[in-house]
Amino acid sequence: MNNTLIKGLAIIELLAHSERPLGLTDIANELQLVKSNVHRLLGALVEARFIVRDPQSGRYTAAIKLWELGSAVLAKLDLRVHAEQIMDDLLDRTRETVHLSVLDGDEVVYVHKLDSPNPVRAYSQIGGRARAYCVATGKAMLAFQSDPALERLSQRLDARTPLTLVDPGRFLQEMTRVRSQGYAINKGEWNENVYGIASPVRDASGRVVAALGLSGPRERFKATQMRTFAPLIVSAAQQISERLGARERLPVWR
Repeated sequence: MNNTLIKGLAIIELLAHSERPLGLTDIANELQLVKSNVHRLLGALVEARFIVRDPQSGRYTAAIKLWELGSAVLAKLDLRVHAEQIMDDLLDRTRETVHLSVLDGDEVVYVHKLDSPNPVRAYSQIGGRARAYCVATGKAMLAFQSDPALERLSQRLDARTPLTLVDPGRFLQEMTRVRSQGYAINKGEWNENVYGIASPVRDASGRVVAALGLSGPRERFKATQMRTFAPLIVSAAQQISERLGARERLPVWR
């Protein structure tokens, strides 16, 4: 593996997620790299237009080129194109924030979302991440992984909130329940004040490739409302699946 390349990518990722410009020393300390090496890498990244250096402060920020690359990748995700209208309809019917997520390791990545029109709502951002076992969209996808994979995951569950499900046995039982009912629920497991419900999206092979979810403040996601949302979210996820070529009407565990 090319260590220079990995270090350069680490710098790009650090700057992309930083809320403020960073100086040479900041970057070297954060990544635990030698300043002289970081200086050379920064020069190369500036020349390639991946990052920008402020001539007055000498600090660095991520360049617009990263947004261009990310947008190009997202534009190729047919998933978003197929989901757009269905997500709009779901938002109109529920007035709650709608998420479309994919699984990346043990995390979900939000690839699209539509915000609730309500002043009090769940906040997230496209490209944002969360631990998959703590959120509804993540659970909806994890449940269709293999038993050995779920067994391994059950041994490394960390509590994000006091409500996070970290007991291995209970976690595996919940995965079985999600497979059976076709949707997953999050009750304050990532953020104590945010609840959610989600259903898996499958492609033409029947493989789970994404999840569609609703989220909002727990006051609006009580048990009775969850029961109302459940058939809506399952139906919407199935519609997206059908547009991707899936033929089964019920979730198929693979």
